[in-house]
Amino acid sequence: MEAVFLDYVLPCVCAFLACVGFTLIFNIHGCFGKLIAGVGGALGWLVYLLAGSTIFAAFLAAAAIGVFGEVMSRVRRCPVTGYVLVALLPLVPGGGIYYAMRHCVAGETEPFLNTLLRTFGMAAALAVGAMLASSVFRALFPRLRRHGKRSP
Repeated sequence: MEAVFLDYVLPCVCAFLACVGFTLIFNIHGCFGKLIAGVGGALGWLVYLLAGSTIFAAFLAAAAIGVFGEVMSRVRRCPVTGYVLVALLPLVPGGGIYYAMRHCVAGETEPFLNTLLRTFGMAAALAVGAMLASSVFRALFPRLRRHGKRSP
């Protein structure tokens, strides 16, 4: 039980709190809006951990955040950008950028290239996952709504 708490619950709570803190910078209004952004960050981090902390896991987490942000933006009638950007922040590979530059400055070519490619892969997976999920959701949402109106 303690392993589950340390491996999954505590990191998700930290991601939630970090996202709530970033809502102040992104000027997301209302207590409910701040909580939604925090839940999006915790959801993304949970998906990332459950999927194995790989580049594909980052893609899945970004896709989950994209869909969550689209749904919550329609529920609250607010722009989706704030929710998605804030929720993606815990997944941004800042440590990878730091370590890649550290290896570069030290002249360690192989670790530099490995770290740099993994960092670029993570960043690309986050961007593609969020864009793809958002695009698919926006393409399907009007059809689902129209389909619901036609039903008796």
